[in-house]
Amino acid sequence: MKIGILGGGQLGRMLIQNALKYDDEWFTIDPAEDAPCSGISNFTQGNFNNYENVFDFGKGKDVLSIEIEHVNVDALFELQESGIKVIPNPEIIETIQQKILQKKFYEKHQIPSPDFQIVQNKSECSFPLPFVQKMNTGGYDGKGVQIISNEEDLENLWNVPSVLESLVDIDKELSIIVAKNENGETKTFPVTEMVADPKLNLLDFNICPAHISEDVQDQINKIADQFIKAADSPGLFAIELFLDKAGKVWVNETAPRLHNSGHQTQDGNANSQFEQFYRVLKNLPLADTEATGFSGMLNLVGEENFRGKVKYEGLEEVLKLPKTYVHLYGKTETKPGRKMGHINVLADSREALLDKLIHIKSLVRVIS
Repeated sequence: MKIGILGGGQLGRMLIQNALKYDDEWFTIDPAEDAPCSGISNFTQGNFNNYENVFDFGKGKDVLSIEIEHVNVDALFELQESGIKVIPNPEIIETIQQKILQKKFYEKHQIPSPDFQIVQNKSECSFPLPFVQKMNTGGYDGKGVQIISNEEDLENLWNVPSVLESLVDIDKELSIIVAKNENGETKTFPVTEMVADPKLNLLDFNICPAHISEDVQDQINKIADQFIKAADSPGLFAIELFLDKAGKVWVNETAPRLHNSGHQTQDGNANSQFEQFYRVLKNLPLADTEATGFSGMLNLVGEENFRGKVKYEGLEEVLKLPKTYVHLYGKTETKPGRKMGHINVLADSREALLDKLIHIKSLVRVIS
């Protein structure tokens, strides 16, 4: 099959790396000439937000998908009309890429998410403090999201269409990845616990399986079922969740694609999220998602005050460690907070896993 992916970043790269064991032609489009997918696919330098670029790229493909949701959906609707298979379907991509539509989707389908107000500009704000402001479009990796704690912070409200959302008293941040193929078969990966870097507001490391009660697991299973039924589309979806201190689970947001919270599946599960997504795109039987033990993932991100040609400090020490797996993304330039790779770790207990992750974090720096 000729499979086209909008976006040429690390998610697409790892998908294609996994799928090279099969027989398909891979095509990617990305604005960056040296995008991570450029060397391992039929690569087009182009803008996945531009109607003509996306439409021209999609023509002649057997299936078209995404590794970033901020794409031109009008072109995807048109391509779907012309008979090209688009996974996930353009309707759910459009819903998820706009925070306002995403929140209305949860409300309509009675999927638990925090109370909210929709505003078109800052003058419409009448939401009780404290709250989170999420820009309607364009946010990712901690960008486009800010906490408004007090009257003074209100001065910094972005004057753009946004969702204002109640702050959850968070006990844990969790994620579940659920896949559905065109035959209607669904599979979920074990729930993962996510630990964020408070300074960068992006994922620092994952712990799998998450340490949660049976009741919390039941709540998450119900949310995953509700979402996949409501989305009504084949695809692979990462549902990011908050567990509050009273034991209730809330949906934070959903990604209609491969996700950072599933990277440890490469080495810690019977099959990875990348294998699963490939099978979704081909409408094959879905893969076994069973965890083989305790696994975790540490993001490698650019250090503060370093920009330029990337250097990885401490990787040799990491490579001496047992059950430790380095995955680099082929990005030549580093900058503060940029995701450059990750390290997966396996262990025999949760405590040992955390010790290893913290130790590895102390060893490695991404500099220039």
